[in-house]
Amino acid sequence: MSMERSTRMPDLPAATQRSRVRVPLRFGDGYRVDAELVTFHGLVDGQEHLALVLGDPAPGTVPLVRLHSECLTGDVFGSARCDCGPQLREAVERIAERGGVLLYLRQEGRGIGLYNKLDAYALQDQGLDTYAANAALGLPEDARDYTAAAQMLQALGIAELDLLSNNPDKAGQLRDLGIDVGNRVPTGVFTTAHNVRYLRAKVLQTQHTLPLGELSEVGVG
Repeated sequence: MSMERSTRMPDLPAATQRSRVRVPLRFGDGYRVDAELVTFHGLVDGQEHLALVLGDPAPGTVPLVRLHSECLTGDVFGSARCDCGPQLREAVERIAERGGVLLYLRQEGRGIGLYNKLDAYALQDQGLDTYAANAALGLPEDARDYTAAAQMLQALGIAELDLLSNNPDKAGQLRDLGIDVGNRVPTGVFTTAHNVRYLRAKVLQTQHTLPLGELSEVGVG
């Protein structure tokens, strides 16, 4: 996908592309695709975020973009306590088919870090939902800031996109940062007996666009 660096957006510190390398991705279910992995200089939070450039948008269309927050337990170990791993797998294929970018953001546990996330899991086992558990630890319900994501998009020359997300906050933050978000495209619903309360909390607490009817059909284990 050809993405040249765009003009700097007002009040947004400029980032630049640091390197690009082609990597063959191989998933456990047999799905395979090649991606260009892009690293960056100048990101405001100093984190090592990655862009995965997948496919090539058809002429006259905008790229499909997902902001995917790192989840070691879900993405790597296949934890059933969240839907992160299935969302990542789905997003790569859907973006590759249409053409676009997946931004892999180093924001474990909605920005609170891995150890704190596991501490919050322990509180969830005592009956708190994911947001109340964060609050009980004295942490924000959601500490994620998408300024670096907007910088990455700018460095890739993307000022207009469709966003693959159930989370209205992602679209709102990108728009506030000068990115033209056209459509917000929902992901699939990936429920298990272990994550249904987590998904319901996302709907009720932060207005994620997931159908509550489908969530209520899954028993809690």
